[in-house]
Amino acid sequence: MDPAIIARQNGGEISDGKPKIPEGFVFDPTKYEQDTGNLAVYVCGFDDVRVLPYKVQALGDEDVRIQMKAIGICGSDIHYLKHLRNSRVALKEPMVLGHESAGVIIETGKLVKNLVVGDRVALEPGIPCYRCSFCKQGSNNLCREVKFFGSPPVHGSLAQQVVHPASLCHKLPDKVSLEEGAMCEPLSVGVHACRRASIQAGAHVLILGAGPIGLLTMLVARAFGAVRVVVTDIDEKRLSTAKEFGADSTVLVSSDMNELNEEAQAMQIAMEALIDVTFDCVGTTKTMTTALNITRSGGKVCLVGMLHDKMTLPLTAAAAREVDVLGIFRHRNTYKLCIDLLQSKRIDIQKLITHRFGFSQDEVIKGFKVSAAGGSAIKVMFSL
Repeated sequence: MDPAIIARQNGGEISDGKPKIPEGFVFDPTKYEQDTGNLAVYVCGFDDVRVLPYKVQALGDEDVRIQMKAIGICGSDIHYLKHLRNSRVALKEPMVLGHESAGVIIETGKLVKNLVVGDRVALEPGIPCYRCSFCKQGSNNLCREVKFFGSPPVHGSLAQQVVHPASLCHKLPDKVSLEEGAMCEPLSVGVHACRRASIQAGAHVLILGAGPIGLLTMLVARAFGAVRVVVTDIDEKRLSTAKEFGADSTVLVSSDMNELNEEAQAMQIAMEALIDVTFDCVGTTKTMTTALNITRSGGKVCLVGMLHDKMTLPLTAAAAREVDVLGIFRHRNTYKLCIDLLQSKRIDIQKLITHRFGFSQDEVIKGFKVSAAGGSAIKVMFSL
């Protein structure tokens, strides 16, 4: 899709057909010349990603210092790189990217008891305030003061070393690799979505969008007991991948709103039964309209993707059929289950990692270019 269209949909301003640099955003290379003994990957401008010195925060009593080993690229990282914003959140200064991460502990704070130097851990990226009503009721992903890796103004985890609360570092069993540990973050989105939609044994599930999150949601739905899963996408290669990973059938769709009814009929035929739950892993007017129209009466629609900031939807008709509309934001209380699913091999995500790159300037540029291009790239991983 044209960058200007994406920026407009996500609240960005347009100048001469291009996304406008957020007000006040300046990259001053002289600020990053001091050798800190640590390097990180910054977004410094449109399509400008650089490996630069990064001064990590001081180690607190309840923190651990981690030597990062595996970090995946998320769609939000690409949005910041291509548009200097993600939805309505704009960068004010260069920022370290990354939030899908795992590494090895190299130092612990004096009050840390549950982890030791040498432990392999997956990092849960959001640090909630633990004081607000959302945190107290267990909905820490809705905390308004959460500090989330790679979400302005918080720097991300695509660095050689980071410091993080020990309570948010989850020890990995021997049978779970560091790459799988890094994948716990996107896998958590699928787990949270399936929990919100109450996926149970025997469910018939439709997934709109065969990107990384759509594929992971499919795998989780299957692990939760879904007996039939149909996946749609506008890309035949993505649909082939979905079939390879266990989709019962797939439907190729277009971005043309005029083809809505014909495509809905094709999806219904592919399902071979009424659709209990539809996951919209794209987040456009067309995909949500499709989801609301095709899900059975009394069923559920879960909005996972958020490509369009605003939509015009047939909610009245859906409400009359008692179709529940659910939303999710990131995830909460998912890492233990994710690690259990990976350790038991109920979910195998190794094949989702399609490309691997090192940590040099050239490798970093190549990695982001491959991820942004899509196509055969599902999950791009950096190895440090």
